[in-house]
Amino acid sequence: MNLDVVLRVGMNGALVTATSLALAVVLGLALGSWLDVEGDTPLLISIGTAICGGSAIAAVASVIRPKDHEISVALAVVYVLNAVGLLLFPVLGHLFGLSEPVFGRWAALAIHDTSSVVGAGLAYGTVALAIATTTKLARALWIVPVTIVTAVLRSKDDAGRLRDVKWPWFILGFVAVAGLATWVPALAPYTQPAVAAGRRALVLALFLIGLSLSPRALAKVGPRPLVLGIALWVVIAAVSLPLAMLAS
Repeated sequence: MNLDVVLRVGMNGALVTATSLALAVVLGLALGSWLDVEGDTPLLISIGTAICGGSAIAAVASVIRPKDHEISVALAVVYVLNAVGLLLFPVLGHLFGLSEPVFGRWAALAIHDTSSVVGAGLAYGTVALAIATTTKLARALWIVPVTIVTAVLRSKDDAGRLRDVKWPWFILGFVAVAGLATWVPALAPYTQPAVAAGRRALVLALFLIGLSLSPRALAKVGPRPLVLGIALWVVIAAVSLPLAMLAS
């Protein structure tokens, strides 16, 4: 991740990103309460929808320590919708007659995971791919403040004092490594192996989390988390389209 490029893109679209992110979290929590979705599942689905899918869910889960099946259900919902978005968004983009820059920003704002954003952008065109990738990477940096704020809010007692904050040190490590890769040219040859190793470790972690998703757990939570994820995604996608047009 080149922080120079990502930060420049992020600053240009900071207001749009912050608006869609805040809307996703507030609306997701409200829908979760209305649908009576248990525990931290609504927060995890909302964060996954708002930022970057499974990576954001894993980051936030590390500081709030939800139940295993809540993480698994949130990941399952986000990844199902992520796969649908990869196939559906290019079709909708052509149906709506969107230009490549607008589609790239829309995909980055409305599709959950970075890999599917890249796939949808690639299917739409080279310009869409470039804009979708950089915009999504800039959006992914919101994992840092969101995870830290969540850790602080979850650690306050009734008197408003902080107790046993679970600081996400790995997030700060991620930013430090990205900074070194960006501003220390001598480390460039080691960047790709480090990225590949990190990606494999994340996949392994998510796979191990997914092992806790049993038929009994699914029967317990029912279809409401999926309904929540779909409803939230539809609203965010609808709102993100005019935001993407305004930003172009």
